[in-house]
Amino acid sequence: MSTSTEVQQDTRFFGHPRGLANLFGVEMWERFSYYGMLGILPIYLYYQVDQGGLGLAQESALGIVGAYGGLVYLSAVVGAWVADRLLGSERTLFYSAVLIMAGHISLALLPGLTGIGVGLVCVAVGSGGLKSNATAIVGTLYAEGDERRDAGFTIFYMGVNLGAFVGPLLTGLAQTEVGFHLGFGLAAIGMALGLIQYTLGRKNLGDKAKEVPNPLPSSQRLLAIAAAVLLVAAIVVLVTTGVVNPGNLADVVVWVVAVISVIYFLIILTSRKITGVERSRVFSFIPMFIASAAFFSLYQQQFTVVAAYTDQRLNRSLFGWEMPVSWVNSINPVFIIVFAPILAALWTKLGDRQPSTPMKFVLGTVLMGVAFLLFLPMVGSGKNASPMLAMVGILFVFTIAELCLSPVGLSLSTKLAPEAFRTQMVALNFLSISLGTAMSGKLAEYYTVDDEAPYFSTVGGVAIGVGVLLFLGIPFIRKLMKGVH
Repeated sequence: MSTSTEVQQDTRFFGHPRGLANLFGVEMWERFSYYGMLGILPIYLYYQVDQGGLGLAQESALGIVGAYGGLVYLSAVVGAWVADRLLGSERTLFYSAVLIMAGHISLALLPGLTGIGVGLVCVAVGSGGLKSNATAIVGTLYAEGDERRDAGFTIFYMGVNLGAFVGPLLTGLAQTEVGFHLGFGLAAIGMALGLIQYTLGRKNLGDKAKEVPNPLPSSQRLLAIAAAVLLVAAIVVLVTTGVVNPGNLADVVVWVVAVISVIYFLIILTSRKITGVERSRVFSFIPMFIASAAFFSLYQQQFTVVAAYTDQRLNRSLFGWEMPVSWVNSINPVFIIVFAPILAALWTKLGDRQPSTPMKFVLGTVLMGVAFLLFLPMVGSGKNASPMLAMVGILFVFTIAELCLSPVGLSLSTKLAPEAFRTQMVALNFLSISLGTAMSGKLAEYYTVDDEAPYFSTVGGVAIGVGVLLFLGIPFIRKLMKGVH
């Protein structure tokens, strides 16, 4: 019996393969470190030096955070390619985790912008590699038709949200009580714990996780390595000469991701390997790609504009004690844990009567715009005067919007994918998130606490407009989808 068959028949973790516990743990600690770091990163960048920060202009600081998030999702595409063509998912995940830990250590120990540069690049590339491969390995733990699969993914995603909930609480507390570098250090310790438990349990993952599905011919490997070295050298030159700098980083990432996305669509649409029906389905994905990018350009402002708003406009006083800024980032994971099963049950109960995928995209995009309009009643209330309950309500709308669109987007990209481009279509879904996240940094550059009304009304209004346009296009999109619901 092969080790993969043994793994798939294993029931030692609450009726599931023991490898699931390993992946649950590494993903939980990775999300702990990622969201823990992200919760304190914006204020670290724009707080003054006497407050322990770097003293960057707020617009540059928020632009960097958005650009960094965009790079994480762009790296997920690279991580999927490396696993498919070079190393296999299991080894790619291991090296990615090592890279993440190195990044957090750099943030904790290296001073100033050097620490930010080295740290964020390592964490972005590592998180992207881990993100795309942990999910893939969970899939290998179950045989085709295994009824435990959905429950296994649910347990895995609980690990994601548990880490996302606890990370900002602990790093925020460390930052408030001691300083930023202890906060970053905690993120490094979390990732180290995840890496240790993953290393101890690697043998429980089976051979299938180690497979390289589509190995790159040895004649092309040297070319791939040379291209990677040239790319890294070009980035180093652009950064050291100041061509790419904190002020224009968000713009650069937005343009790079947009160009890569267009090239990806063109490669798929002009390929001779796809049928007429498949080509039509790829065309139907374009308006959803745009809506997804628009959605995430607002949703990911949790880590840019909402972070600055929490710091400067939100009343964080709880019984005379001031709550750390990053704690607001723990609200969304709680709502996801509570409401994801409810919404999933609702879609299941409705069956054929549930909204079509384009309609779910409309709901997600419009609700996201509405969430930004909900900031308007608090405009002009003064410094740290907005009520905490209002922020909780707004983040609840964020969550419901996310649950309408985010899981559906991943599912849709697999349904519409041509047979020859399955991985690339999933990559396109990640690219829409990457583009939106980078845009969340770009948009945040226009936000100022002194004149909020134009910002919230414009951004919210445009998102609602995108949703309405998508709604009007549903009959045409459904036609292009050729039977996919």
